[in-house]
Amino acid sequence: MSPDLARALLEARAARRPVALATRLADGAQYLLPDPSAPAALNQAAEQALFEDRSGTRQVGEESWFFHVHNPPLRLAVVGAVHIAQALVPMAQLAGFAVTVIDPRGAFATPERFPGVSLDTGWPDEAMARFAPDRRSAVVTLTHDPKLDDPALDAALRSEAFYIGALGSRKTHTARLARLRALGHDEAALARIKGPVGLPIEAETPAEIALSILAEIVAVRRGAPLAAVKAAA
Repeated sequence: MSPDLARALLEARAARRPVALATRLADGAQYLLPDPSAPAALNQAAEQALFEDRSGTRQVGEESWFFHVHNPPLRLAVVGAVHIAQALVPMAQLAGFAVTVIDPRGAFATPERFPGVSLDTGWPDEAMARFAPDRRSAVVTLTHDPKLDDPALDAALRSEAFYIGALGSRKTHTARLARLRALGHDEAALARIKGPVGLPIEAETPAEIALSILAEIVAVRRGAPLAAVKAAA
């Protein structure tokens, strides 16, 4: 790897920018992708490798390339340090997510209830600005309190978060969407919110609801056809 490529890779990792180092197997030529100066087919192959989060050899035209994926860590922001969050956090950690629990209510967001977890007790608008969701981030709101959920959802919708979910009934979600429209979000943006949150598995307990939420997050990340999943249910 050339010094320039090594420097660019370090800069991308510091900026949490997903990149893939592509090496042509025939002669060792390298690109750090995406790169506007690289062939379009090479950039497309890199985007697919980044989406799949898997390094490996791929055929691009007549050439074989090895794509070394450098994705930032998966992250999950959970707004609301409630019982469902206590079940969801360890599940998400096992699935490879770095989790931040956001709740200004100090009695809920405590190290005793969430041992070893990053806690932010600021108001959700400030906490979400610190969290800075990107395309490797998921955001879930669980409080049922518009004063807490709405600012977090507003921030998430203005980001590249790959998943946004909100707990609540269909009636609650309809009212929530109306409030978010008043904040300037159009229908395409609002359609990004999974609400009611989670896959329809008839979940009742906090652990079951947490399982349904994490399953939906994974399905969205992996590109599973959610419409078919929900229709089957």
